Amino acid sequence: MDAKRRLCGFTAELERLAAVRTPEDFEAAWTGRDLEALGRRALAIARRADSLALAPVLAELDRTLLAVLDRCRALPDLRIATFRIPQVERWQHAAAAALVGVRWGVAGLQTVIADLTAPLGRRYFAFLALAERHPGSAWPLFEKYLLTPGAHHAFVGVAAEAARFYDGRARVLLDLFERIRGDQMLRRFLGPKILESLYVLSDPESLPLFLELLVAGHTDPDPERCEVTRALVAVRKLTGVVPPNAKFPDSHQLSVEALLDDAEQRFEAERDQLTPVVVI
Repeated sequence: MDAKRRLCGFTAELERLAAVRTPEDFEAAWTGRDLEALGRRALAIARRADSLALAPVLAELDRTLLAVLDRCRALPDLRIATFRIPQVERWQHAAAAALVGVRWGVAGLQTVIADLTAPLGRRYFAFLALAERHPGSAWPLFEKYLLTPGAHHAFVGVAAEAARFYDGRARVLLDLFERIRGDQMLRRFLGPKILESLYVLSDPESLPLFLELLVAGHTDPDPERCEVTRALVAVRKLTGVVPPNAKFPDSHQLSVEALLDDAEQRFEAERDQLTPVVVI
């Protein structure tokens, strides 16, 4: 099983980390095996897992992460305290939330989310795991975050991404974009998530916003963060045409069509992927 193999591999690397005795050896062990990439891939699989057979593997990973935290705190090093401990804490919260998911499913994840005394990181990763499962019964919870001004941005971001799995929910995303469009920090963070979900939903109700963004949207070299590129692909998908826009003076050039084809392939490949963020 790929999930078990990846989780065991990550745990084995962490066990080596927990055994080191100096800050120098700790850093060498950390950077020598690209632990952050290993952890990202392993925990992404763990969040989506629904097999109880993975529970012992995740429990062992959780125990190992706690041992690594103890080792980190025993090493008097500023870099470890500043950068490594927060990352290990995120991994531990993610592993603990995934363990709840495989043991108790959606009900367990919802219990963690509702527990305001639980660490924020644990509640966040439980929320993310719930979004990746996106049961129909969870929509009212996601909608609550989307409709609540001042809700934690990381949770709103997950809810905005989760909305793509619920047909007919374009209006709540359109209202959210309108509410945050003047706040440049929130728009930078939430805007791509909202527009990606609107693209996936492909609801004609979103067409006026995409048409507006063709001339008033933010631009970025990254197609996923470029509002104009996202709008062009969405409008072409909804109407079959590439209209005039602020980014490409001649929208009918073959090079523009090729760029939009590449962007659309990228959007389609990632339509079901939710992206974790750092929760501080």
